[in-house]
Amino acid sequence: MTRRYWNINLEEMLEAGVHFGHGTRKWNPKMAPYISAKRKGIHIINLTKTARFLSEACDLVFDAASRGKQFLIVGTKNKAADSVAWAAIKARCHCVNKKWLGGMLTNWSTTETRLHKFRDLRMEQKTGRLDRLPKRDAAVVKRQLSRLQTYLGGIKYMTGLPDIVIIIDQHEEYTALRECITLGIPTICLIDTNCDPNLADISIPANDDAISSIRLILNKLVFAISEGHSSYIRNP
Repeated sequence: MTRRYWNINLEEMLEAGVHFGHGTRKWNPKMAPYISAKRKGIHIINLTKTARFLSEACDLVFDAASRGKQFLIVGTKNKAADSVAWAAIKARCHCVNKKWLGGMLTNWSTTETRLHKFRDLRMEQKTGRLDRLPKRDAAVVKRQLSRLQTYLGGIKYMTGLPDIVIIIDQHEEYTALRECITLGIPTICLIDTNCDPNLADISIPANDDAISSIRLILNKLVFAISEGHSSYIRNP
């Protein structure tokens, strides 16, 4: 895997609050190598380590995107949801930003069935078939469609398991992470000071509560994926 320069700036990360960890009472001792100090009861993340692992993650996603691999970005908490949806659109990836349905990956055949149902209902809506149903039946179908859009809208074009999964907040998305581990899908995980850095393939120590921090990390990964896609298009 070729190492590249991704313009990862420590000052920019400081401004985004990437260095603020959780309170010192809420920490995982395994995170000790990634913590540089304590300040007013809060652990401070070593941004040199953040830059190193973020750079490694950018190299990985660039390399994967340049070979046409598929990505899934997962982040369902309120502070991450909008940034995850934006990142998925920008990088032409799949995403889950509302709720992770248990077995979404490990029980892929069921997910695939739901996706087929979702696509069929969307087609019926586009062609006006729903308007020809009795009002009560149409209302039931529209509620079903709305629910499917909420939970599966970000993966509606996914035709198989993703090649790499990017996870925002290890604690919040633990079920998704465990499914990836079970299936052997490589993971990149944004981890705060209360997380286990040994679970993901690449763990990026960073503030997982601040929108600015989440957005900065995603911005770098999205740029690397987009560059990889451009390379793939030029040299398929």
